[in-house]
Amino acid sequence: MAAAGGGGGGLFPEESFRSWSAYGRALLETGPRLRDRATARSLDSAEVNEVRGRSGADMKRTLTWWDLIWFGIGAVIGAGIFVLTGQEAKEAAGPAVVVSYAVSGVSAMLSVFCYTEFAVEIPVAGGSFAYLRVELGDFMAFIAAGNILLEYCIGGAAVARSWTSYFATLLDHHPNDFRVHAPALSEDYSRLDPIAVAVVLLICLFAVLSTKGSSRFNYVLSIVHLAVIAFIVVAGLTRAKAANLTAHFAPFGARGIFAASAVLFFAYIGFDAVSTMAEETRNPARDIPIGLVGAMTLTTAVYCVLALVLCLMQPYSEIDPDAPFSVAFTAAGMDWAKYIVAFGALKGMTTVLLVSAVGQARYLTHIARTHMVPPGLAQVHPRLGTPVNATVAMAVATAVIALFTDLGILSNLLSISTLFIFMLVAVALLVRRYYGAGETSAADRNKFAACLAVIMASSVATSAYWGMTSAGGGGWVPYAATVAAWLAATLFLQCGVPKARAPKTWGVPLVPWLPAASIFINIFLLGSIDAASFVRFGVWTAALLAYYFLFGLHASYDTAKALAAEADAARVEEGARKAGAAAAGTCR
Repeated sequence: MAAAGGGGGGLFPEESFRSWSAYGRALLETGPRLRDRATARSLDSAEVNEVRGRSGADMKRTLTWWDLIWFGIGAVIGAGIFVLTGQEAKEAAGPAVVVSYAVSGVSAMLSVFCYTEFAVEIPVAGGSFAYLRVELGDFMAFIAAGNILLEYCIGGAAVARSWTSYFATLLDHHPNDFRVHAPALSEDYSRLDPIAVAVVLLICLFAVLSTKGSSRFNYVLSIVHLAVIAFIVVAGLTRAKAANLTAHFAPFGARGIFAASAVLFFAYIGFDAVSTMAEETRNPARDIPIGLVGAMTLTTAVYCVLALVLCLMQPYSEIDPDAPFSVAFTAAGMDWAKYIVAFGALKGMTTVLLVSAVGQARYLTHIARTHMVPPGLAQVHPRLGTPVNATVAMAVATAVIALFTDLGILSNLLSISTLFIFMLVAVALLVRRYYGAGETSAADRNKFAACLAVIMASSVATSAYWGMTSAGGGGWVPYAATVAAWLAATLFLQCGVPKARAPKTWGVPLVPWLPAASIFINIFLLGSIDAASFVRFGVWTAALLAYYFLFGLHASYDTAKALAAEADAARVEEGARKAGAAAAGTCR
C-alpha cells in the first residue's frame, strides 16, 4: 500500500492508495466504480496519444513489413510442430492431422484479419488490450490482458524447458542430466532447470537492448530454421510411402480431427505479439497487413506440409508422440538426421522466446499506462527506446516458472486463453463496425445486440452439443438448428443493420461474415478442450478478478478521473484564452 510510504508513493501512486482510510473508502465504492469502468470505453486518439504518452519516451519506429513477417514466423514456428504433431497424429487424428492443422490455421487466419484492422487503426503497443478497451471497456480488456500475459508467461516457460530437452538431444544426453533434482519438492516441481532460466534471461537482454537488433537476430535464426524445415521435407519425402497416408486417413473420425485442432491451435499462438509492435512500425497501414497475413499464410503452409511428410514416413500408430521426426528418421535408417531436427527445433524455440519477450513486454507496458498494474512498468528507456521495466518483470516471472515447473499439462490451458481472446477481438471488431456511441440509433443498436447475441448463443450451443455427445453419438438435427440460427443472424446483420463506421485505411473483408466465422470457430474449438483445463482457466480468471477488485479497478478509476479533470481544466483554460484574445481584439 502506498500509505506505507506516505505521500502517495509506492507501486500505486493514485488517490485511493494514499492511506488506509482512503483505500477503505475506495473498497466501499467498488460497485459504482465497477459500473463506471465496465461501461467506459476509450477512444482511438486517447490510446494513440494520451495513453502512449505516459511512458515518458516514445518507442523507436524502426520496423518494416519485412521485419514483421520474420517476427511472425519466429513467433509461431517453434517447438509445437516438432512435438504436438506426433502426439495428435498418434492419439487423436491419425494422418488427418494435416486437416487439423488446416482447420486451426483457418481459425488463426480469421483472427489475424481482425487483429490487423485494429493494429492499423490503433497502432499502439497494447495489442488486444488496447483494442478491447476501445470497444468493450476497461473490465473486459483487463480480463483479456490477464489471460494473454498468462499465455506468454507459461508458454515461454514451457518453451524454455523444451529448449533444455533438445539441447540435451544434441549432446546425446537425457534432459534430466542437465536439471537439478530437488526431492523435497513435489514431482511436478522437483526438476530444477537452470539452463531454461539462463536462456530466458539472455533473451531478455536481447529484447531490452534493441527492437531492431532483435528483429535482425530473429530473421537470421528464422532463415536457418526454414532451411532445416526444408531439409526435413526433402529428406522425409525420400522415405515416403503413400500407403501410410491412405490406409487409415481419419481413424478417429471428425471428432478426432477437431479435438486435435483445438490442441494444435497452440502451435499458432504467438502471431498476436506482432500486433503489439505496431507502435514501432514505420508505416502501419502498409506494413502490418503484409506482415501479419504473410506470416500466417507461410506458417500454415509449412505446418501442413511437415505434418504430411511425417504421416507419409510412418504409419500413424508407430509415430512417436514425444520426438516424432527424430524417431521417424531413425526408423528410416537416417539416425544422423535427428541431430539436424534437434538443431532446427532449438533455433525455432529461440526465436519464439525472443518474439514472446518483445511482445509480452509491450502488452504489460500498455496495461501499466492505464495504471491497472503499477505504472512504473510503463516506462520506456529514453536511449534504448524499449520498455526495460516491463521486459525484465516478465522475464523474471517466466524464468521462475521455467525453473520449477513441469508444464506438460498446460497446453490446453494456453489454448483456452488464446481462443477466448481471439473470440473477444472478433466481437470487438463487429462492435467497432456496427456501433458508434451517439451515432447509432436505439433501434439499430438493439438489432445489432440481438444479432450478436444469436451469433454467440448458436456458437456456444454448437460447441456444447459437440462437447457433450460421445464419439459417434448425437444426431445432426441440433447442428442444423444452431448453424441455421448463426447463418440467419449473420445475414440479418449484413442486410438489416447499417454500419456505424468504415475502416480508414485497411479493413477486414466480408464483414460481418469473417468476424462471425471467427467467433464460431474459436468457440467451437473451445468445446473440444477437456473439462479439467476449464477448471484451471476458471481458477486463473478468479485470481484476476480478485486482483482487479482489490487494486486494478481503483487505480484505473482514479487515473481516468484525474485525466478527465485535467482535460476539463485544459478546455476551461483554452476557452478563457480565446475569450481574452477576443476581448483584446475588440479593445483594439
